[in-house]
Amino acid sequence: MARGGRDKDRASPERRCVVTGQTAPRSDLVRFVVGPEDSVVPDVLEKLPGRGFWVSSEKSALKQSLDGKAFSRAARQKVDVPTTLVEDVERQLLTGLTGRLSVARKAGMAVAGFEKVKDWLAKEDVEILFQATDGSERGKSKLRAPRGNGRFFEVLTASELGLSFGRENVIHAALAASGLVEGIRRDAVRLAGVRESDGGKSAGKVK
Repeated sequence: MARGGRDKDRASPERRCVVTGQTAPRSDLVRFVVGPEDSVVPDVLEKLPGRGFWVSSEKSALKQSLDGKAFSRAARQKVDVPTTLVEDVERQLLTGLTGRLSVARKAGMAVAGFEKVKDWLAKEDVEILFQATDGSERGKSKLRAPRGNGRFFEVLTASELGLSFGRENVIHAALAASGLVEGIRRDAVRLAGVRESDGGKSAGKVK
């Protein structure tokens, strides 16, 4: 099984994490390139030119990469790693996820609010359920997540979910099946890994 509960697709490309040395589906890692002045640059969208280096989208692996040794070995040259690397990756993933959710909302493939989400769940129209990390546990417990791994996430705050729906705060959001689902799931899984707190307590619950 791949992280996030996805079955490992043998046809999907794999990459080796330069920090841990482990091989995993590309969707579970973050790409980096060496940019101007030999500085390491995160490339979450995988569009920057140059040879890519991959690191597991886990906070522990990213923090370990800050000393630059893994990147320097992979690049076969001395490189500089910004002290804000982990935060930069988190910011890029957050921007990507909220942006994709916004596109889904505008296409009518995502809704927010307790009643609308409850209605979609009753009709079994929900592919992924999002609930805010800082929402009321009592309120969140009233909605049953769809069965299956990678279909429920608590990785965004209410204000972050709100960005995707043009509101100040959103506690509950649901996504219907569409071509956007896999990109959103990938971003959510990786963001959950990056937001894993010290001691192994994850800020993003993935089921």
